[in-house]
Amino acid sequence: MFVQVCLYFYCKCLWRCLKFVVRKLTGRCELQRICYNTKPGAARTMKIEASLKGSKSKRLQTSVSVHPDAIEKTIDDIMELKRINPDINPQLGVSLQACLLQIVGYRNLIAEVEKLRREPYDSENPQHEEMLLKLWKCLKPNSPLKARISKQWCEIGFQGDDPKTDFRGMGLLGLYNLVYFAEWDTEVAQQVLSDSLQPKYREVTKKELSQFSKAEWEKKKFDKAIGYSFAIVGINITDLAYNLLVSGALKTHFYNVAPEAPTLTHFQQTFCYLMHEFHKFWIEEDPLDIMEFNCVREKFHKRILKQLQNPEMALCPHFAASESLINM
Repeated sequence: MFVQVCLYFYCKCLWRCLKFVVRKLTGRCELQRICYNTKPGAARTMKIEASLKGSKSKRLQTSVSVHPDAIEKTIDDIMELKRINPDINPQLGVSLQACLLQIVGYRNLIAEVEKLRREPYDSENPQHEEMLLKLWKCLKPNSPLKARISKQWCEIGFQGDDPKTDFRGMGLLGLYNLVYFAEWDTEVAQQVLSDSLQPKYREVTKKELSQFSKAEWEKKKFDKAIGYSFAIVGINITDLAYNLLVSGALKTHFYNVAPEAPTLTHFQQTFCYLMHEFHKFWIEEDPLDIMEFNCVREKFHKRILKQLQNPEMALCPHFAASESLINM
């Protein structure tokens, strides 16, 4: 433990000395070098964020958590602290401002998403009820809902006759995401719903046939299929998207697609992408039954995490929900 502590401080001191030498040689501070040598996007913003958080100056450390309205003043403070003449380096202020808008916006987005997740569905709230009914209308436009409490809800993947009990894990966030998907990418959402309800015929292989009797397989090949509960899976994918956001894994994506602060709409658009991609992944994995859901979900989660490790990665689906948002 003592050796590790000593090594930590040694590396830290060595890094500060190296930064000092580089600044003397180039005439530029680390923030300048990042902005001038790294193209806009996740690569630049994440380096700026790491530099500010790792600074020995408290003013620089706290700059990543200021109020959005205070960003311009914060940029002036950074320029003054680093003794950078804004007249000679006009582009630096613009670049730093864009990075800070993304960094601060990401923190605020986490707070906004967390607030929705913590708010429970309330059947006495007219707005909540209106959103729930909109979900039905978007997914089943030709099938009127006969009653608010109805077994019909199972047709779009809820577990019982009252969906409010299914939102307990993700609160209103799950409903917001499902409604956004159904409203803004209706055709794909309806297709995914249709696929989730349709058993897929499975050809009997020699290996599989040896494990079951013919009668058992005839039952298994229709019962198991690709079916899953659309709404329940949507709430589960909301949980996946939430964890990607809170862990910071989605920074790569948002810093590449949001030219300024990422918003709740960007998060919902990301959910649409994840929902669509998970559906395709589920079909590719060809699980025997819904009992394999957690295993398939974990493999999908690892796949997305691997993609997001690429600093140039952007989860940019080509569908209606993303057309007005993606700005590379």
